[in-house]
Amino acid sequence: MKSVLFRRDARHRFGIAAVLAVLVMGAVLVMGAVGSPASAEPNIPGTGSSGAPLLGEPTTERAPNPAIERVEPINDRWLRVFVQSPAMSRTVEVQVLLPRDQSRSRPTVYMLDGRSAERDGNNWIVQGRADRFFEDKDVNVVLTVGGPASFYTDWLNPDPVLGTNKWETFLTAELPPLIDARFDGNGRNAIMGVSMGAEAAMMLAVRRPTLYAAVAAHSGCYSVGTEPGQAQARAIVATYFGQPDNMFGRPDNPEWLAHDVIQHAEALRGKAIYLSTGNGMPGRYETPDTPNLPTVLAFGGPLEAGAAMCARKLVDRLGSLDIPVTANFRANGIHAWRYWADELGLSWPTVAGPLGVR
Repeated sequence: MKSVLFRRDARHRFGIAAVLAVLVMGAVLVMGAVGSPASAEPNIPGTGSSGAPLLGEPTTERAPNPAIERVEPINDRWLRVFVQSPAMSRTVEVQVLLPRDQSRSRPTVYMLDGRSAERDGNNWIVQGRADRFFEDKDVNVVLTVGGPASFYTDWLNPDPVLGTNKWETFLTAELPPLIDARFDGNGRNAIMGVSMGAEAAMMLAVRRPTLYAAVAAHSGCYSVGTEPGQAQARAIVATYFGQPDNMFGRPDNPEWLAHDVIQHAEALRGKAIYLSTGNGMPGRYETPDTPNLPTVLAFGGPLEAGAAMCARKLVDRLGSLDIPVTANFRANGIHAWRYWADELGLSWPTVAGPLGVR
């Protein structure tokens, strides 16, 4: 039986329709005339939803147990960590930021990228300046590498383009014990995400309720169990040449509803929650000298307007359950990394409290 979440909401459906139109436009801009993942070029800088699609990482012989294969320093406190993942059937890279004081155990913050997750880094550092922000914070920080358009979840099937995605198992079961053992974690965790990664962070917080003490999500949508919510998720996968049915199956598969944050919001009780979004209108970072300003506004404006509707629905749902949430609905601002870099600092008091740090 279909959930009551499938009831029509004209305003919400209009917002999602606008988001879908923009995602399709983004796919055309990314694909260009060639229409090939290998040769497409990004054309929408700074929105967190641009970038050339990449083929999924090749799988290898399945490792018997998760293990850290090797660690390569970028500098003395920023590391590339390569993990043998049975779930992903390959070696998966994450990046780790360590605190100044490593003499005692500390909590861990996991940071998920947006739709345009890169193969060799994470936009939380490249564009969000997370390395600078956490420079004086007493936490380990773990940043995903890769996983574009994956929603950092466990897909039902491997995808010919996006590869094997068993991110939920990797991030929640395989990786945390390895991080805690190697880098002296104390078992207290938080998770953050932007755009696609915001929805993924909330999904993981709902599906693994004992793992995270806090969650921060910026400019995401949270209802893949609804018709419009599923449509936007499918569009994100399709713009990176993936097959949406490989994620949670056909539209009537119960896995879509099983990953719906609003439907399962009760699982967020007891966590510190921070949500943020702009309203899609130009803000402080959209000025006449912004590169490619018309394209940035045409793409990032409707995306953020849709995200604002999504965030309000989740806030309303949490309110109906008497679950506290800190929400920052900015008076303006589009779907762009410069706002999310600001939100890192704004969300930190909410996240840091239950971790026992400042």
